[in-house]
Amino acid sequence: MSLARLVVTAVLVEGRPKAEVARAHGLSRRWVHELVGRYQADGDAGLQPRSRRPRSNPRQTPRAVEDEIVALRKDLLDQGLDAGAATIAAHLARRHGTTPATATIWRILTRRGFVTPQPQKRPKASLIRFQADQPNERWQADTTHWHLADGSDVEILNIIDDHSRLAVASQARTTFNAAAVVDTFDDACTRHGLPATVLTDNGAIFTARPRGRGQVALDRHLTALHISLIHSRAYHPQTCGKVERFHQTLKRWLAAHDPCDSVDQLQTRLDAFVAIYNTQRPHRALDRRTPAEAWHARPRATPTGGIAQPHCRVRRDIVNSGRVTLRHNSRLHHIGLGNAHNGTVVLICVADLHVRVITRDGQLLRDLTLDPSRDYQPRGVKPGPQPHRT
Repeated sequence: MSLARLVVTAVLVEGRPKAEVARAHGLSRRWVHELVGRYQADGDAGLQPRSRRPRSNPRQTPRAVEDEIVALRKDLLDQGLDAGAATIAAHLARRHGTTPATATIWRILTRRGFVTPQPQKRPKASLIRFQADQPNERWQADTTHWHLADGSDVEILNIIDDHSRLAVASQARTTFNAAAVVDTFDDACTRHGLPATVLTDNGAIFTARPRGRGQVALDRHLTALHISLIHSRAYHPQTCGKVERFHQTLKRWLAAHDPCDSVDQLQTRLDAFVAIYNTQRPHRALDRRTPAEAWHARPRATPTGGIAQPHCRVRRDIVNSGRVTLRHNSRLHHIGLGNAHNGTVVLICVADLHVRVITRDGQLLRDLTLDPSRDYQPRGVKPGPQPHRT
């Protein structure tokens, strides 16, 4: 039996004076009077604990501000942009010069049904963030896929600055080859300057090292500009996490708009998104500054790659149709050796453009300077003893 019920019983059933009951239970006479009055008015329901919350709170967020928060949330979601509490706070601060606390905005969104609890998410305290100290100290580049209205697949090459998250390039093409990557990179450098380093994954358009095929066009181009090219560990996309996250942000924005009918229309839409992303969208990792604000806030780094070293390699091949193939600058070249050598296992020794083709026992079959402008390298005069023809 609750104390309130005991007090009411003592007064109304036993007929004991309220003052006596109050003294017996260490209560104030006023509280005993209130309990008896609540019971007589509402019965047992009147004895249930009541909220002590005040009827009004002068510090409560005004209804108009709550409605503006909800409207902002809906508008940002419709545009495919980030719409978290911190992002909304940044927009409110820009509009009015002040904003409710992020926690307050989060509670308002939760109360209005806009937040889905995700208790399984990894806590932020467990994450370690790596960030370049200066703009242009490191660019991250990667490709992703998107579909046009007719279902055809296109590729998008995104390049962002590691320090400021500035999107320096977002280019759409039906298919990206090595030359297209270099063109996009050069266009970004024209507008934003040369980076000190470039970070990519191990895609074939970025590097041929994992496949033992020498250098691709981007390798040679960056080396000539004294820009260091580094690659993530295989099957570890977290190393390029910033550009991977940019892919998600871009795709969410594209999905919120009508599908594009052509690559040119998609490029126009990418240009519009880059303008919003760089100059309007506050970024959580930048203390709610825009990437453009962060990029202009500090001096930019410059290339420090030093003198380019000769590219040397040795590869094994088998003569077929009187020739062997060699990849240089993302382009295949055919080196003629003669049909008499078909089936011969050879070693191709490469030092930049100087190429020597020898057999496994050391016989020299070709010694030439590769002509990068020609796919087929004619035989010319063959050094060394010639095979006997019958």
